[in-house]
Amino acid sequence: MIVDIKQKSISHLRSLQQSVSVRFNYEVLFTNNLFDLKNPTLAQVIASDGEKKPKKVLAIIDAGLLQYWPDLSNKLAAYSNFYAEVLTLPVEPIIVPAGEAAKNNPKLLEQIHQVIESAGICRHSYLLGIGGGAVLDLVGYAAATAHRGIRLIRIPTTVLAQNDSGVGVKNGINAFGKKNFLGTFAPPYAVINDTAFLTTLDDRDWRSGIAEALKVALIKDAHFFNFIHSHTAALVRRDMDAMQQLIYRCAQLHLEHIANSGDPFEMGSSRPLDFGHWAAHKLEHLTNYNLRHGEAVAIGIALDTTYSYLLGILGYSEWQSILSTLSALGFTLYVPEMADQSCLFQGLTEFREHLGGELTLTLLQAIGKGIEVHEVDLSLYKQAISLLSDFVETNQAPITFKVV
Repeated sequence: MIVDIKQKSISHLRSLQQSVSVRFNYEVLFTNNLFDLKNPTLAQVIASDGEKKPKKVLAIIDAGLLQYWPDLSNKLAAYSNFYAEVLTLPVEPIIVPAGEAAKNNPKLLEQIHQVIESAGICRHSYLLGIGGGAVLDLVGYAAATAHRGIRLIRIPTTVLAQNDSGVGVKNGINAFGKKNFLGTFAPPYAVINDTAFLTTLDDRDWRSGIAEALKVALIKDAHFFNFIHSHTAALVRRDMDAMQQLIYRCAQLHLEHIANSGDPFEMGSSRPLDFGHWAAHKLEHLTNYNLRHGEAVAIGIALDTTYSYLLGILGYSEWQSILSTLSALGFTLYVPEMADQSCLFQGLTEFREHLGGELTLTLLQAIGKGIEVHEVDLSLYKQAISLLSDFVETNQAPITFKVV
């Protein structure tokens, strides 16, 4: 007797289906001198939950800040005392290393979780992350995984964190030699950008965040690119008005993408906001994170822009305009680690694996217009690397080479 297994299994199939819609709302606020006692912004954010009793707040502070803001913990304590009817600090702030060191040490995550447990921090309490993007990634991951989610208020203190990483929904730490291998998608309760913290950034951190603004401008908004291009000198001399405009527009474009892309938690294979990032993430690792994230992104943008030009989809004048803008802002567009092309190109595989599915890269059709591709020509990428090396040596666009 022959049994039709397919038909038999279908006839015995029972299932339950459910669709769940979840709406996330969070505000990105812009202020100055957040912990001044006359500035009620933080207290108002916490009080907005409508609950009457004071909320426990656990602060995690980027150690790099303390060099310039040594009294930050004291100011936070004074603020808590002044607004005691709204918030309370049950323990001293946790100080964690600055930069990628915060994401490379799993013991830091365990330390934060231990303090959350011992201090009685619950899902109606708040974690306050104060620092650069890497520290906020760590704090966000700790908040999302303790009690399955503690309210997180991010206070980004670098340009890159205020205009990009700090306003999004991603959190994570590094593992197995890979960037953000462990992480979550968990929107913050709120984000508060304090201009005062930008005044003490060194030039590298001031500049690094501009790379992310260029990235989103190149794929989404030609007018924004033109603003950056025309304000390059002002940004280099650290004009705060120009920087505030840049941060606001960049954050706005990121938030619009998260809300309107149809894939805020990256369930598919497309990551347009990671234009230039496949190489950037690999270069950070290859340089032992001596490159700032934004510095690596600038190189990644230059590489993918040059590849777009060599592929024949981006015009010569636009290609030159992008490279000259990056260079004028002070970015180096080539590092020796790029010569190890076999290691660099592993970044393509890791980029695909991070999402699964097919490889999806964003390239440029024009300034302000990205295009997705699923295959790459490594010989052209090798050519692109060579052109960037020539560009750095001559400090001018390699005008003798032109695609026809």
